[in-house]
Amino acid sequence: MSSDTLAHLPAVPPSRTHAESPRIVPQRRYGQWAAAVVVLALLGLAVNSVLRNKAFQWGVVADYFTTDSVLRGLWLTLWLTTVVMVLGFALGALLAAARLSANPVLRSVSWGYVWLFRSIPVLVQLLLWFNIGALYPELFGVKTVDLLGPVAVAVVGLTLHEAAYAAEVVRGGILSVDRGQIEAAQALGLSRWRRWWRIVLPQAMRSIVPPAGNMLIGALKGTSIVSVIAVNDLLFSAQLVYHRTYQVIPLLMVATLWYTVVTSVLGVGQYYVERHYARGSERAR
Repeated sequence: MSSDTLAHLPAVPPSRTHAESPRIVPQRRYGQWAAAVVVLALLGLAVNSVLRNKAFQWGVVADYFTTDSVLRGLWLTLWLTTVVMVLGFALGALLAAARLSANPVLRSVSWGYVWLFRSIPVLVQLLLWFNIGALYPELFGVKTVDLLGPVAVAVVGLTLHEAAYAAEVVRGGILSVDRGQIEAAQALGLSRWRRWWRIVLPQAMRSIVPPAGNMLIGALKGTSIVSVIAVNDLLFSAQLVYHRTYQVIPLLMVATLWYTVVTSVLGVGQYYVERHYARGSERAR
């Protein structure tokens, strides 16, 4: 075919496969942007009012932030939180095991413990333990006044309180493990200890760690309640100072900032622990 003939042939329309794809235009969400602007404006006003309000006395806050009395109170708060959480989860694990056992007596006692200590406010529990001498002047031949000082009362009261919640956290984590996993481990001939250590516990930790982390942060803040029984924690240390100087707001801000710093660090640690135990699941992404 000659070139003149080709020149007079009609043009072939381009194939649909080579046609230009339609351009996708994202939906404009003017309401969300307007709400974001309003929220940022209000947040800016709040921050500005806090920073420029002379009543906060930020200079005084800086002066007392790292004083010896405040740091001693902070150390006692951290120590008390650690002891209460370790003992609380140890007792809670025993209560969870009793609740899951086939023995009806153990199940009933465990359920009763959880019901009782979750029903009584923690402040009431601390005050009852603090005044235990009115009920039992002596225990094991020792006066209860000498046996249970303020710090011991705080440890006992908070531990018994946290154990009731820890028991439910541990029980829920164990029940979250698929029963087929345990049956498969039994079919492989694994001992009871290895089934729990290698199969049940690693999977249960995925459900235990998030509420346990929240409990840890809650226990840290909850230790401030022991100031009512004169335990020299962070809040009580700040109170001792402002009772002497009458600078109430700055000292409360000192305690607030330290609680914020510690809870932020614990929150970061919780995030990485959750990622560790969530490996291989969608939550790890």
